[in-house]
Amino acid sequence: MKKPAIILLTALLSAALSHAAKEEPVDIIASHFVNLTTPHGSGQLPMDFSLDWDKPQPQVTRAVILFHGKGRDVDGYYRALRKAAEQAGGNADSTSILIAPQFLNEEDARAHHLPDTILRWPEGTWESGREASGPATVSAYEIIDALVAHFADRKLYPNLQTIVLAGHSGGGQAMQRYAIVGHAEQMAGAGIHVRYVVANPSSYMYFTDDRPVFSANTVRYMPASEAACHNFNHWKFGPLNIREEYVRSSAEPGWQAIEDAFIRKDVTYLLGTADIDPHEKDLDITCAGELQGPNRLLRGRAYYAWLHARHKTEWNQHLWFVPDIAHSGGKMFTSTCGVASLFQHSTCPDQP
Repeated sequence: MKKPAIILLTALLSAALSHAAKEEPVDIIASHFVNLTTPHGSGQLPMDFSLDWDKPQPQVTRAVILFHGKGRDVDGYYRALRKAAEQAGGNADSTSILIAPQFLNEEDARAHHLPDTILRWPEGTWESGREASGPATVSAYEIIDALVAHFADRKLYPNLQTIVLAGHSGGGQAMQRYAIVGHAEQMAGAGIHVRYVVANPSSYMYFTDDRPVFSANTVRYMPASEAACHNFNHWKFGPLNIREEYVRSSAEPGWQAIEDAFIRKDVTYLLGTADIDPHEKDLDITCAGELQGPNRLLRGRAYYAWLHARHKTEWNQHLWFVPDIAHSGGKMFTSTCGVASLFQHSTCPDQP
């Protein structure tokens, strides 16, 4: 007779925990709403930027696009980007356009009474390339394609040489996956170099079922088991069970061909050496996330070592450490190595 009451109590507790974990709406919406058109529809994306991006800017040689983390704090990321440009010195500030896009949740749009024309995503899905919930079913990666295509317009940016796509935490997750399946190089065309900066993500996309096994000061790689974690190799963690149309289409050449192309891309992994808290509030603690390591630093080091071991030649990726920095996008990108990753005014030691 008591079983229904226990079931009801369990359901209520589960609902309460689910509600407590739900993300709060953002405090600040970006200053500008920019119209973007893709093959699957159009919408407006909130953004902050340093120059009028719709007017010709012949002095601009570099576009730096910085993607926020899970908290969608576009204001904080944009301020960090401005500070990094100042720290780069020289003419970095005057010859660069700085952009901070904002990928809003449905809850953000409701809380701020935004018009239906503003793009919004179901909570926590834009990082994997999921389609927007409105105003059109546009993949978040299509939006990044559209941003790159805009800066490749020689009528607006006749002297552009470099596009930097950088992200921290959730934005770092997005950049790691987009660097694998995205079309930035095609959108940019000849004469424009694309660079990716992947900073402190919670997880990575593995091309096989290998996962790191840590013991003492060593790491080895073993095939993981679906019996222990049924979705460990599903997209965004691996190449299986892809629901995102953009990713499915990009995967048509086959994952080996995609992996071979990925390792030749200019990718810098930026890891804070103090980002080691296994209980950090935004760390992915699902079984798929935990299979990659106990904290972000170890996950990043293990992934880089695994991928590099698979590709001894044609390797074009880098691993840089930011000493004594934990999980802070602002501190990461205004560090010496963070500034170098964005503006290439100097370099940092490559880690093995």
